[in-house]
Amino acid sequence: MKKAMFFKSLPEQKVQCFLCSHRCIISNGKRGICAVRENIDGMLYSLVYGKVISMNIDPIEKKPLFHFHPASTSFSIATVGCNFRCLHCQNYDISQYPKKSDELRVMSYELKDKKDSELHTMPGEEVTPEQIVESAERAECKSISYTYTEPTIFFEFAYDCARLAHGKGIKNVFVSNGYTSPEATRAIAPYLDGNNIDLKGDNEFYKKLCGARLKPVLDTIRLMKKLGIWVEITTLIIPDYNDSEDTLRWIAGFIKSVDPAIPWHVTQFYPTYRLLDKPRTPLKTLRRAREIGLETGLKYVYEGNVPGEGRENTFCPNCGELLIERIGFYIKENKIKDGYCFKCKTKIDGIFTSH
Repeated sequence: MKKAMFFKSLPEQKVQCFLCSHRCIISNGKRGICAVRENIDGMLYSLVYGKVISMNIDPIEKKPLFHFHPASTSFSIATVGCNFRCLHCQNYDISQYPKKSDELRVMSYELKDKKDSELHTMPGEEVTPEQIVESAERAECKSISYTYTEPTIFFEFAYDCARLAHGKGIKNVFVSNGYTSPEATRAIAPYLDGNNIDLKGDNEFYKKLCGARLKPVLDTIRLMKKLGIWVEITTLIIPDYNDSEDTLRWIAGFIKSVDPAIPWHVTQFYPTYRLLDKPRTPLKTLRRAREIGLETGLKYVYEGNVPGEGRENTFCPNCGELLIERIGFYIKENKIKDGYCFKCKTKIDGIFTSH
């Protein structure tokens, strides 16, 4: 355990956590919505600091980040836990684990059949920030990605890793649901280089499928961009939930209002977890979403989870020339030269490694 950042003490040994926009008020002995931050005698603790449940080397395109050091690798880590309860979560086995664990913990505590030390444990390999950064260096990764589950809920560990990585010239990337509080966003901003943020749908979508609200996500997107972090946005398109023309036009319009150069990834849903009654997103729906994005004035719109369709490639927004040809997460050819179109010399938005 590690003492948490971003909380204040309240009467009767309660605390208020303001790491994310839920701003949970937590009684003594209880946990927040994320189920990985616990009030122990009036102090808030992270139960997942250094408890890494997943650790891999991924192409940066998998995040997905298409305009951030293309073709580089990213050392990707996660702990268990999430501050959302998305019914369609693809990593539910690790994101929702602590919620089930918390239910069992409460039962065990009431039955007095476990030691105190066992009541606060979380699965994962014990790893230090130094070891994470050293591993990224050895693997010659350009960045470290805090991903798979929501990085906000393991913020203390991500923050310590990011500061060390920043000092060694390694970039830092969040793959986030956008529910990070403004306070936490401003704290990580000096060390955070890129963020792919989910913009899932309208407020009703967030309430029904995620247990959250829309406005904090919009605020986070605006603030991340204002603070100079490279932002890309992903919308997983689910039939009957967020695939209407009005919803897609609204999302595209919001992105444009922040910056038309923000890449928008419209990706295919497939049935998973507790949302098994909806089919895969039809390819024609993805194509229409991409068309809507471009019609709205976005410069870069990509289809995801449908490799080989050709709409995951990067084109010059000025002359239309094919600049980056992708197959899935891998780059077949990159014609961007020092951040510019090789043909018409238009500046291509993003962070591109010289080559």
